[in-house]
Amino acid sequence: MATRVCGLISGRLLAVAAVVLVMLMVPEVSATKWTVGGNKFWNTNVNYTIWAEGKQFYNGDWLYFVYDRNQNNVLEVNKTDYESCNADHPLHNWTRGAGRDVVPLNETRNYYIISGKGFCYGGMKLAVHVRNPPPPPTSSPVKDKSGSPSPYSSLRSQYVLPAVLIIGAVWDAFVHLW
Repeated sequence: MATRVCGLISGRLLAVAAVVLVMLMVPEVSATKWTVGGNKFWNTNVNYTIWAEGKQFYNGDWLYFVYDRNQNNVLEVNKTDYESCNADHPLHNWTRGAGRDVVPLNETRNYYIISGKGFCYGGMKLAVHVRNPPPPPTSSPVKDKSGSPSPYSSLRSQYVLPAVLIIGAVWDAFVHLW
């Protein structure tokens, strides 16, 4: 019986420790869903150049187009066709028929999107520059009173927090056993 209980505890302990370590090692990832045109969506009489101004589009983000599927579509074209509103040779037709389409921004480059049903001439076109996301912020090392970095600052962040979490999991496992 005691061997079985110890085996059960060590199994639970290993599982909890593995979950905690994996959670600590997974980098923070965030992508932004941009609803094109904001609350005006993908429609005529919207200046998409102004809408895109000041926004940072990153690799991994995506553009969400909401529109009347009977009147508009979402076509990706090259720069020349974007400037001339030529929808004859799209690079990609993102239109899926429901009027709720997504363009994944999964490459670092310029994307040129137009409505191919004549509304491009009225300004229904969007150009975005997609860049790689900035690196995550780095924390500055903990300094002691002498002003030099503490040799224990990285040790603390790498081992102390996971150790505290594992000890808490072990404690919890023992409390629930008795």
